[in-house]
Amino acid sequence: MKRNTNLSLIHTPKSNTENSDIQVLRKQMEMHELIFESIHYGALVTDEKGYITHMNKPYGAYLNLDPEAQIGKHCTEVVENSRMHIVAQTGKPEFSNSHLIKGQKMVVHRIPIKKDGKVIAVYGQLVFKDVRDVGKLAKELSLLESKVKLYEAELLAMRSTRYTLDSVIGISDAITSLKAQALKAAVSHSPVLISGESGTGKELFAQAIHQAGPRKVFPFVRINCATIPKDLFESELFGYEQGAFTGAKSEGKPGKFELAHRGTIFLDEIGELPVPMQPKLLRVLEEKEFERVGGTQVIHSNFRLIAATNQNLNAMIRDGHFRKDLFYRLNVFPITIPPLRERREDIIPVFMHLLQKLSEDADRFDIRLDRSAQKVLMEHSWPGNVRELSNVLEWTLSSLEGNCIRDRDLPFYLKSRLDILPPERHSPMREAHAHAEVQAIRRALDEADHNKARAARILGIHRTQLYKKIKKYGVEELEESSI
Repeated sequence: MKRNTNLSLIHTPKSNTENSDIQVLRKQMEMHELIFESIHYGALVTDEKGYITHMNKPYGAYLNLDPEAQIGKHCTEVVENSRMHIVAQTGKPEFSNSHLIKGQKMVVHRIPIKKDGKVIAVYGQLVFKDVRDVGKLAKELSLLESKVKLYEAELLAMRSTRYTLDSVIGISDAITSLKAQALKAAVSHSPVLISGESGTGKELFAQAIHQAGPRKVFPFVRINCATIPKDLFESELFGYEQGAFTGAKSEGKPGKFELAHRGTIFLDEIGELPVPMQPKLLRVLEEKEFERVGGTQVIHSNFRLIAATNQNLNAMIRDGHFRKDLFYRLNVFPITIPPLRERREDIIPVFMHLLQKLSEDADRFDIRLDRSAQKVLMEHSWPGNVRELSNVLEWTLSSLEGNCIRDRDLPFYLKSRLDILPPERHSPMREAHAHAEVQAIRRALDEADHNKARAARILGIHRTQLYKKIKKYGVEELEESSI
C-alpha cells in the first residue's frame, strides 16, 4: 500500500504538467480562433485538395451561409468562381486578384500554406468587398500625396528661405558670373564665405545657394554674430542642458548647429565672432560634433555652413582678431559680391524689380520711371548698395503723386548739383562720400529753415539718423564758423 502511495506521488507532478500544457494549448487555440474570426471582410481555408476546413463568420454573413455547415465541402460548391483548389495545385500565391461573386467584383488574396515544401492548405482572404473600393482608396491616396506635396511646399516656405537664384537681379557680367559660382557652390557640401559691403545682398545669395542644393527641404538657420552677447555665444551655437547656468530654461535648449542638422547654418557678420569662440567653431566645422553647455553627450550634426562678412578678414588676421586656420576652413568656396557702384548697369534693373514688388504691395500699378530720375539714380554712388536703393524707393513711393517717378520725386540728397559733388577724383572714397553727405545735409537744412524733422524728410532718412550725422560731421559748427 505504501508502495502504491509512493507511485501515486511520483506520477502526480507529470499529471500537473500535462494539465498545464493543455491549458496553454487551449488558450492558444482560443486566441487563434479570435484572430481568424476578426478578419473583417472574410477568410477561408481549404486543404490541399480544395475542401473547406475553416470559414469565418464575416465571410459566411457575406455569402449568407452558415460557416460551420460549409466545413468539408469543396470550395467550388460553396464559392462561385473559386480558385482555391487551383492555387493548391500550382503552389503559387495570387495577390489582389479580382473575383466575381453574386455579380460583384471583389479583391481577394489566395496564399498557399506549405510544410516541408509541400502545399498542405490554402488561405483565402477578402481584401475589398467591392473593387470600386480600390478606386476610392487610390483617390484618397492621391489626395494624401497632394496634401503631402502642399505641406512640403509650406514647410519649405516656413523652414528655409525666401530667395532663390531667380531673386538675384542684374544684367552685368559680374552678376552673371556670381550666379554661376553660386550654382556650383550649391551642389557642394563645402563651407562658403560670402564677402561684400553692407547692403549688397549677402544673405540673399546664402539663401539662394541653400535653395539650389540638395539640402533645401531641411532647415536654413540664420544667426547674426554681431547681435549676440559674447557670454551667450556658446549656448546660442551649441545649446545648453538643464540648469547649465542662471536663467537657463529648465528643459534645456538646442543650439543653432543642432537645429541645422541636414540643412544649412548661415553665420552672418562672421568677423564679429569673438576670438575665444573661433577655435570652438573650427573644431565643429572639422568634426561635425559638439556638446551642449553643461552637457556630456556628444551631438552629431550634418550641417552645411555659409558665412558672410563685410570686413577685410585678411586685415583682421594680421591684427590678430581672426584666426588664420578658421579663415582657410571657411574660405573653401569664396564668393565676393561687388558694390552697386561697380556694376552701374544693374542699378535700373534692380530699381525696377523693387518697384514692381513694392508697388504691388501698396496696390499701386503701372508706375513708370522718368529719364530724369534714371539719370539721378545712375549718377549716385550708392554707398548703401541695394539696401539704400530700396529705402530710396520706399521713401519715393510714400510721397509720390501720380504714376511717374521724376527726378524731383527722389530724395534731395541724390540730386546732382555742382556744389555738392565730391572733391577731386584722387581723394579717398570715404572722404568723397563724407564731403557729399555734409553738403547734402547743409542744403537740406537751408531748404527746411533748419527744421531737422523736415530736413530728414527731404534727405529721405530718419530724424535720429540725421542727428547722428550732424554730430558726426559737426555740421552746425561749420555753419556758425562760416557766418
